[in-house]
Amino acid sequence: MNRPARSSVALVVAGFVALVATQARTQEPLPGSPPAPVRYAISLAGASQHLVKVKLLLAPGDSERYLQLPVWNALYQIRDFSQYVDWVRARDNHGHPLAVRKEDKSRWQVNGAEAGAEIEYEIFADQSGPFGAQLNPHHAFFNLAEILLYPVDARASSMRVRFTDIPSGWRIATVLTALSDEFSAETYDRLVDSPVEIGAFQESDFDQGGAHYRVVVDAEPTDYDILSMVSTLRSLVTSAIAWMNDRPYQTYLFIYHFPRGPAGGGMEHAFSTAIDISASRLAENSLSLAELTAHEFFHLWNVKRIRPQSLEPVDYTKENYTTALWFSEGVTTTAGNIILLRAGLLDEARYLKGLAAEIGELERRPARLTQSAEQSSLDAWFEKYDYYRLPARSISYYNKGYLLGVLLDLQLREVTRDSASLRDVFLWLNQTYARKGQFFPGSEGVRQAAELISHSDLGWFFQKYVAGTEEIPWDSFFMGVGLHLVRQVVSVADPGFVAAHNFDAAPAVASIASGSDAERAGLAMGEDILEINGQAAGSDFEQRLAELRPGDKLRLRVRNSGGEHELHWKLGRREEVAVELKDVDNITPQQKARRAAWLKGESQVSGETRP
Repeated sequence: MNRPARSSVALVVAGFVALVATQARTQEPLPGSPPAPVRYAISLAGASQHLVKVKLLLAPGDSERYLQLPVWNALYQIRDFSQYVDWVRARDNHGHPLAVRKEDKSRWQVNGAEAGAEIEYEIFADQSGPFGAQLNPHHAFFNLAEILLYPVDARASSMRVRFTDIPSGWRIATVLTALSDEFSAETYDRLVDSPVEIGAFQESDFDQGGAHYRVVVDAEPTDYDILSMVSTLRSLVTSAIAWMNDRPYQTYLFIYHFPRGPAGGGMEHAFSTAIDISASRLAENSLSLAELTAHEFFHLWNVKRIRPQSLEPVDYTKENYTTALWFSEGVTTTAGNIILLRAGLLDEARYLKGLAAEIGELERRPARLTQSAEQSSLDAWFEKYDYYRLPARSISYYNKGYLLGVLLDLQLREVTRDSASLRDVFLWLNQTYARKGQFFPGSEGVRQAAELISHSDLGWFFQKYVAGTEEIPWDSFFMGVGLHLVRQVVSVADPGFVAAHNFDAAPAVASIASGSDAERAGLAMGEDILEINGQAAGSDFEQRLAELRPGDKLRLRVRNSGGEHELHWKLGRREEVAVELKDVDNITPQQKARRAAWLKGESQVSGETRP
């Protein structure tokens, strides 16, 4: 990718050097006054080259100051954002250069900063999606941790950020507090937990239950109906708040991107969420927006507030290990589906079909017998590696965690005669930890909550299925709601290869069956899959493959070090065990009533349901 000559960079930031210098000279606090805020100025002038220019203003302090760029953010993956930093420079308040020394791959030392300093640097930003930072002539979307160095000694200080060189017609959407010409946050952590969308986006606001919601969409206008989106979101937030009996915000921001290309995923934040869905997927699956939004919105409780102690405080310099992602991520999906069912956005038939599909996904992964839900959580940092994501190597804490949430809900209902449920676990955790600004002790904290609200010993459940790898006796859990698992052998299309998909990259070929048509067609290990039958290959790649039948023609556009090329072959056939959840024989009225309460996240009391 072409970049501008380095001599042009100084011209980009020259427009605000004088202003920042004036601010620096006035930043020394009076005795007893709060420390001066850390100030950033972010220039969008380099949009055509995806170059972000940042100026950081340091208040007076120690002579030696240390600046850190996070090595991870948004995903549980080390991504080393400093790989995109072109240069870092510093000067004192009189414009004299200061020595800058790089200590390691993501930390810099500045000497002579006792009277304050001006730090300038340039960083490349062209990672699309809710987990990235991107600047181009169309828009800017920033997870700020991916572009903003922070002073190590001032991470807890108040932060101010302003954006300059904004193209005409572009607006800014963020939950940061707007001041006259900049935005503020109480700490660096809060600053970088507030994504920013800048562009000519469409917006529709609404009020519901005493809160204000902004809906910002960056997409082709013909690819979505914002009025329909608002109707869906209104139902969803109403359902979630009623279920949790809590609304920890006054305003909330939804940021959506619907690109005409590979896309998929969402990223939760304390007062907002950013969600990407491909335009084609949005058109094909009317529930895709509601499903992803329900998950991300419920994260404002589970993860952002009901948070495992093992993830606090956030360490931006290395992996942050936890064994609780099965609950923080997986059981969030359990709750998200309950919210959709309560809102009338998801019906019973579709829910049970999806639930059975998740059971089938787990049972088709041999690694379920060797990797527990807790181990999968701990190994989340391996997810960027293709081999790790193979079915024989790992399970997903999203997948098994979702199923464990369903089973825990059913077990709580069983042992309490329908007087307690998963909802009560969340309410207890929210009251005991989140509302007090405290963090729960991982899986043990979930177990404690479940046992306290059920007055029963559930250690066996956590030992066998959360920390252990025992096979799950599905029918014993589902019997109470009149369901059982039905297995049958079916013929499905066999593509002859397995692809692994990372959040922010194209699916990559992870294994190829020896002697398969895929091998004969020339498919090679490690190749990126860009298109499947003319459609962009995104997060729904596996689902698109599953929709094909034996004998169908498969056409892939792939990319390797030699460039892009197209391959095609006829799909083979293989046998697979499919699962369905069906009514038990002679289902009773009591089982039907219990199922109705279960599907709405309610608990039965004396034959009635409580909200």
